[in-house]
Amino acid sequence: MTLKTKAIVLGGVDIKEKDRLIDLFTLEEGRITVSMKGVRGEKAKLKMAKEPFCFGEFVIEKGKSAIVTQVEIIDSFYDLTKDLDKYYEGFAILDMVKQITDQKDPQIFIETLKALKALCYENIKKYYVFNKFLMKITEILGFSFVKDRCGCCDALLGIVYFDLNKGCFVCPNCKTENSFKVSKDAFKGLEILRNIDYDKLDSINLALGSEKEMLKLLAINLEWREGIKVLKIK
Repeated sequence: MTLKTKAIVLGGVDIKEKDRLIDLFTLEEGRITVSMKGVRGEKAKLKMAKEPFCFGEFVIEKGKSAIVTQVEIIDSFYDLTKDLDKYYEGFAILDMVKQITDQKDPQIFIETLKALKALCYENIKKYYVFNKFLMKITEILGFSFVKDRCGCCDALLGIVYFDLNKGCFVCPNCKTENSFKVSKDAFKGLEILRNIDYDKLDSINLALGSEKEMLKLLAINLEWREGIKVLKIK
């Protein structure tokens, strides 16, 4: 059986002398593991296609094992390797995808591509792309929480807390022992990120330090709700 699919390389491990097992996030089948023969050779035609971040159209022969026979590279996102901050942020995106792609989900696939393109080609400040990606993934998984009213009593929010039990922002009257205070800057930043496209992230300046607070909130919420551990970015 031959499968032709668009896919993103999430990572892999070396096997034998020149082969490699690759984790692919495919549009049609979600995450699959495939073998690439001879790709670690100096003159291998497909050697660029084995690298993390590579996006292309993969032809896979499926039998006792799945073997890549052909790849048309659409984008290698090579420039991510030239900037350590972008490189680590990109790997954090791939690590997230590894944890949530046991089933096929075109929305996550499209979101991943948008995030990698923005990170690679736009001049965007550190954490902005990853925070936007985490927020979108949270919404895709069914946990939308950025609202200007308390998730319990519907009061307009002034002083803001985030409640892990309920997975929403709450007012001081509704907070519990599993609530923590959220700064106005971080709360406003989340609202801004929710309403802006990836290709416009270079046009915004969030309050200094709020990007780290947002990352912490989004990471804690995902781990609490889904057991997903967000990779720390250096």
